Amino acid sequence: MRIRFTILLAVFLMNIDLSHAQEADLPKLGDRLTEAQVSAFADLALQGMDQEFPNKPSNVMVDSQSVQSPKEMHPAFYGCFDWHSSIHGHWMLVRLIRLYPDHPRVDEIRAKLNEHLSAENLAKEAEYFAQKQNRSFERMYGWAWAFRLLAELKEWDDAQGNQWKDNLQPLEEILLQRVNDYLPKLAYPIRTGVHPDTAFALGQTLDYARAVGNQELEKLIVERSRDYYLNDVDYPSNYEPSGEDFFSAGLNEADLMRRVLDRKAFSQWLKAFMPSLGQSNDHRLLQPVEVSDVTDGKIVHLAGLDLSRAWCLQGIASVLSDNDPRKKILSAAAKAHAQVGFRYVFSGHYEGEHWLATFAVYALTKVGM
Repeated sequence: MRIRFTILLAVFLMNIDLSHAQEADLPKLGDRLTEAQVSAFADLALQGMDQEFPNKPSNVMVDSQSVQSPKEMHPAFYGCFDWHSSIHGHWMLVRLIRLYPDHPRVDEIRAKLNEHLSAENLAKEAEYFAQKQNRSFERMYGWAWAFRLLAELKEWDDAQGNQWKDNLQPLEEILLQRVNDYLPKLAYPIRTGVHPDTAFALGQTLDYARAVGNQELEKLIVERSRDYYLNDVDYPSNYEPSGEDFFSAGLNEADLMRRVLDRKAFSQWLKAFMPSLGQSNDHRLLQPVEVSDVTDGKIVHLAGLDLSRAWCLQGIASVLSDNDPRKKILSAAAKAHAQVGFRYVFSGHYEGEHWLATFAVYALTKVGM
């Protein structure tokens, strides 16, 4: 009860009308966000963009010159605790001002993005990735969020957005080289509930390839997805979740394959992959999870699991036929997960607040569908 009260108080202070803590007061999947909700989500990213510490840089030091501050290494994406959280926070801000161009804080958000996404800053980001010791830096989770940012900018007809996209081109080119070099060598997919999960990264990269019309990359992603996952059957969903997951490896895989296969083939594949999914509401993957300690940076991952499951479930449901009984059950489970996950976004604790808003906005605005 104490944790719940703290969360609700923090949300109240962020000017979201949750005073009665009713489910009806929370954002719903696909609904248009209110002005206050957009502002509250944006605030979490804006507050973190210039917060250099605490920070988890994850860099490889090869000599004394490698000892640099986060901002020296990453002048664009140094805030929000780590590189990937920073870049997906930038993506979230771009998405919010793209979807809500008349929001009263758009100019403020644009100014901050323009400061970070300068040509000079992004050239230095590209230089960092070009160094030999950094070839695997943020592979492939951070790469995936970079591609999601690029896809968002590509799909947005905006002069300033086009400039940011152009500024990102050196980093984009290096990451494309990295993907094209890495995937042919990756003999087996990485199946995990945290950052290295292959299926999540392939889904984001495939959306990017299609957004920018990169047919060669699209072909590579589709081929590797089929190689890795097409013959999977009887996924052991009872082993999920682990105690610090923010992904479901199984649902990430299904969310990828609904992008790869046509509707009929995917429906058949899903039945073989998760035979019991959607047969009843009590399936393990359809039950939202609770977070026992929002101040623990690993345990709070489970709040992200609720939100990522929400977007996977609604993505999977979106390609099932209307007469498929799984569609209704999965859609309901997606809504339930989003409602639980949202409660943890504004906890008042940096461990979750530096990244959970991105996951919430991803789910609530139906990205990738």
